[in-house]
Amino acid sequence: MASKTPSSDEMAETCENCGEQTPHAVSVELKTESEKEENAEFSREPYRVSTCLVCGRETTTRMNNA
Repeated sequence: MASKTPSSDEMAETCENCGEQTPHAVSVELKTESEKEENAEFSREPYRVSTCLVCGRETTTRMNNA
């Protein structure tokens, strides 16, 4: 599997699926964790989403694990 050099809007990270450094698209998403509608607006948490541009594997990590 050939890897390509990441562009300025991509990051090189280790992909567990590919087993090597590959270009990834990285973003931050706010996800609602509460299942109750009346508290949903107070339960949004930031998550880092990294997607391998070679195999498509997506990794999501909660950013504030306090």
